[in-house]
Amino acid sequence: MSNQKNIPTSSFSSARQFSKVLIANRGEIAVRVIRTARQLGFRTVAVYSDADIDTPHVKLADQAVRIGPAPVGESYLCIEKIIAACKKSGADAVHPGYGFLSENSAFAQRCEQEGIVFIGPPTAAIELMGSKRLSKIAMLAADVPCVPGYEGEDQSEATLIAESKRIGLPVMVKASAGGGGRGMRLVFEESELAEQIRTARSEATNAFGSGELIIEKAVIRPRHIEIQVFCDHHGNAVYLGERDCSIQRRHQKVVEEAPSPFVDEKLRQKMGKAAVQAALACNYVGAGTVEFLVDAEKNFYFLEMNTRLQVEHPVTELITGTDLVAWQLQVAAGAPLPLQQEQIQLTGHAMEVRLYAEDPANKFVPQTGKIVHWEPAGGEGIRIDSGIASGQIVSPFYDPMLAKIIAYGATREEARRKLAMAVEDSTLFGIKANSEFLGNILRHQSFANGEATTAFISENFAKDSSMQVTKPDPVACALATILLHRNSNRQPFAENFSGWRNSNPAPWPYEIRCDDHVIELALEHEKSSYLVTHNDTTYTLNVLQESENTLVFVHNDLRQQCQFYLHGEQVFLRLACRYYLFHDLTHEAAVSEDSAGSGKLVASMDGSIVDVLVQEGDNVRKGQTLAILEAMKMEHPLKADRDGKVANISVKKGDQVRIRQLLVQVETTETPVAEES
Repeated sequence: MSNQKNIPTSSFSSARQFSKVLIANRGEIAVRVIRTARQLGFRTVAVYSDADIDTPHVKLADQAVRIGPAPVGESYLCIEKIIAACKKSGADAVHPGYGFLSENSAFAQRCEQEGIVFIGPPTAAIELMGSKRLSKIAMLAADVPCVPGYEGEDQSEATLIAESKRIGLPVMVKASAGGGGRGMRLVFEESELAEQIRTARSEATNAFGSGELIIEKAVIRPRHIEIQVFCDHHGNAVYLGERDCSIQRRHQKVVEEAPSPFVDEKLRQKMGKAAVQAALACNYVGAGTVEFLVDAEKNFYFLEMNTRLQVEHPVTELITGTDLVAWQLQVAAGAPLPLQQEQIQLTGHAMEVRLYAEDPANKFVPQTGKIVHWEPAGGEGIRIDSGIASGQIVSPFYDPMLAKIIAYGATREEARRKLAMAVEDSTLFGIKANSEFLGNILRHQSFANGEATTAFISENFAKDSSMQVTKPDPVACALATILLHRNSNRQPFAENFSGWRNSNPAPWPYEIRCDDHVIELALEHEKSSYLVTHNDTTYTLNVLQESENTLVFVHNDLRQQCQFYLHGEQVFLRLACRYYLFHDLTHEAAVSEDSAGSGKLVASMDGSIVDVLVQEGDNVRKGQTLAILEAMKMEHPLKADRDGKVANISVKKGDQVRIRQLLVQVETTETPVAEES
């Protein structure tokens, strides 16, 4: 542990001087690193793929270098292109951010060979901790508590099944290389072991280039607690408190906070010392995170070590008053740690949520498309880390995280309230996101009480309205109709002739669509008072004020407001934390749409075909997986919507496909498809 004196944050050693930093990443983390680097006087270089040519991180950097087409294997994961970008720009240091090449030991080694400072730990530490199997062996040797399991070299399916039975179900099957929930499966039944091992291995191979797995005893309803550690080139090591990342979905973090409401000072010190012990055992340098599972009795077990900056690092910064990116740059330049252990104090409370382009009501399917309007919340104690802007295209090639919304307060309750409000007040139009899902979690009583474990979403939140397909709120429908009407009346007379009345008007008929719901309404108004009727119910709304994207109105004697964005015949609307997209069908000719059970298997989003599991002529059952689509780092099974026979397959393994592209056609058969025995 560190015993040095306090070093001013502006102090630098000349041992590893550099002046220009290339950020080998994209999105919000690239923006965040560029800002701190520039504040410390470093020139910055961004890299970008064809999909990111006009994104915020490219505009913010001093220079930018194109590194190839959109697919990560041809751009952000291509070591040679990153090295070439350093040479072209004159960058003498690389900050890898997180994801992509941040934990790639070959990249770190190549930087060293080229005389480029890698702002991260030594190659050996990355290599060791990048393998869950090898790191666990090392932690056992260092007397760091570990979950019982199997981390052997024999990776045969038979051995993994046998070891799972020895450990005792339930078990967790994990990819040895990587994280983020990919290549990870929780298995309760012995009959599911073989299939889940194959699926985990396939996903791990596609995501990380390695199908190596480990097996661990599943710790049911644990807390996921991680310790931020920092080490320098002089042998100093400290921990900066803990983060509670227990609320997860598919093993991906949803809410992160610091400090943990579950951890007391005694446990904090024990876990902190174990984390520093783990770091020193691998001669670590720089920022790292040691993750633990903690059971109800406060026993903790080593999970893994992330050899990079974490997505959730802002909550640690807020409660410790530090800038961890500044620490990274200073340590990489040879300076000692800015603080020693006894100088690190935890003050207040911070929480963070991840805003994702995904549809919680449709099994969290990632979303792609154009952001037509992005307006993040502000205010005292609110921090928004984002790498998006209005007009930007969210592509299928990268992780769907768009931004991080963070709040700081004197107490946990204050931070929670501020964060819930910031989520509700941040407006994103153009694509579906998980805003309502996040807001509802933050306002859930179990979370407010600090009781949430990793089982929270499955056990306490599974029936939340944000994850259900629901009918649009009638007031939202009325507001959309009012906005369409007001917008049409602003058009030149000749363009608006179809809605013109020259006598005491009858109600204006409107037909709008929201998702799969078509709603017929009638609108009447006099000055600012609007009456909108739907299914014999009339809603009275008085419009008080309309600005560029906000409508202030009164309904049921309650003054409130909604955010909106008009785009042709579309109305994007946010009422509280719920989002709607309405289409004006009033002047459209009637069209017929494919009903459920059409037999047409289409791509749920842009992506690539991982596998096609049937052949033409095969008999299939409704719900059977016919193909697997990979998009945004996840595999998505595509299933038949009816029984029948495969009539046509228009794709093959490896094909790139567009959203709603027809992949497989299933025709009905007169004889029902028999169930497998």
